[in-house]
Amino acid sequence: MPPAEQKKRPTMAVTLIAGGGAGLCEALACHPLDTIKVRMQLSRRNRAPGVKRKGFFAVGKDIVKKETPLGLYKGLGAVVTGIVPKMAIRFSSFEFYKSLAKINPDTGTISAKAVFLSGLMAGATEAVAVVTPMEVVKIRLQAQHHSMADPLDIPKYRNAAHAAYTVVREEGFLTLYRGVTLTAVRQATNQAVNFTAYTYMKKFAQEFQPDLKELPSYQHLVLGLISGAMGPLSNAPIDTIKTRLQRSTAIPGESAASRIIAISKDMFKHEGFRAFYQGITPRIMRVAPGQAVTFMVYEFIRGHIERWQAPKEHEYSE
Repeated sequence: MPPAEQKKRPTMAVTLIAGGGAGLCEALACHPLDTIKVRMQLSRRNRAPGVKRKGFFAVGKDIVKKETPLGLYKGLGAVVTGIVPKMAIRFSSFEFYKSLAKINPDTGTISAKAVFLSGLMAGATEAVAVVTPMEVVKIRLQAQHHSMADPLDIPKYRNAAHAAYTVVREEGFLTLYRGVTLTAVRQATNQAVNFTAYTYMKKFAQEFQPDLKELPSYQHLVLGLISGAMGPLSNAPIDTIKTRLQRSTAIPGESAASRIIAISKDMFKHEGFRAFYQGITPRIMRVAPGQAVTFMVYEFIRGHIERWQAPKEHEYSE
């Protein structure tokens, strides 16, 4: 018999539209938090003795004061350009990897381990395919301390396309994949925890409310918020090292592994263990609401598309 798990699996077209729409909303709503997180991770204030560490709101206030509110949206072009394929790959690959798992004939579902591994592989897939080059460009743009209100203050990178072109021309194409291993580990752990937590919290919510045919959007929002907060807590040091690696320029003859080790040693020596958790507050504030918006919008768009397709699916049922 065809299990319920397979019947509900969205098509690639549904994944593209729903995932792209969800990603766009998430980027527009949460990108300023990501810019603040990157600035905190790149901060060198901790090297100077007696200098007080700047907090989340202080960093955000400085950006707005010196670079105008638009400074909070530096690198948004790189994010928006990659968000549709990123979300399409995330959700479609997650569904694909789930389809390879053994289904319990009694429940029509797969095990928690299979969901976790599917999320792990989906995160690694999106990291290699889209996220790494997108983040290299985004971080280079976010790291620029120039005022967007002053026409004479010309930055090195004018926009996402120019940043990508300049990086490739000056440092080589492979620079766009600096930190790909760390990015893959971060994305893999994020999505493994995220999808597993969301899947089982959603299942519990549906069992707790058997009269509801579909969960309301606010519940998808809350479930996404909770599941989205779990990943950053587990891999914050990886994200901080990755950010500094992708910000730095390539050094001829230096391997990625040696650079990662050098960055880690330098951080611990000059800034202490807390440096590895720099930006954890804005990252949770960025990722958790981002996942909340993503799941809510994704479920909303997917539900509407599938209801619109329902007559066709009835006529051409599998």
